[in-house]
Amino acid sequence: MENKRILDNKAKLMRAAIDLMAEKGYKGVSTKEIAAAAGVSEMTLFRNFGSKINLLDKAVDHYHYSIEMTQIFDEQVIGDLRTDLLTISRLYHEMMERNRQLFLIVLSDQELTEIREKAQKHPRKLLELLTNYFMDMQRKNKMVATDAEMQAITFMWMNYGAFISQLFVKSELTAKSKQDFMSSSVDLFVRALSP
Repeated sequence: MENKRILDNKAKLMRAAIDLMAEKGYKGVSTKEIAAAAGVSEMTLFRNFGSKINLLDKAVDHYHYSIEMTQIFDEQVIGDLRTDLLTISRLYHEMMERNRQLFLIVLSDQELTEIREKAQKHPRKLLELLTNYFMDMQRKNKMVATDAEMQAITFMWMNYGAFISQLFVKSELTAKSKQDFMSSSVDLFVRALSP
């Protein structure tokens, strides 16, 4: 029961920190405010995380997507290029949108360079997963011979660009939906990479 309470406190503190920092910025929030919003003492925050920067660092690790993406490649990828890329793209955008506040925090504050650099492990993992997927599809003759890593990074940057283009601005660049974008971009990939 004690371990569950500790985990609950950690989750409450991470969520409170993300909510407050997204609203006020990293510098604009004190550990006292975070603890109060989480319904715990400031001592609990320090006992669990040691500092505000460590709390944010753990939140970035906890709420990011590399573990979920690994599960997607293990459990939902079926070996059909169009279906798989649509699944990956759709779930990527769902995860990125769910973590929107974290991106706003980490990308907005210049003092968080170290956390930004550490957070790169998540896209690196996705790059590895996609590269391996494309290499496997080539071995199975389900994809033309090509530079698998280059195709993986192109796919990632295309999806990341779609997400980041609406991160700081609420207005739509186009009337086309995100679903339209995903279908169209996956269709381009499938036409270009199918044997």
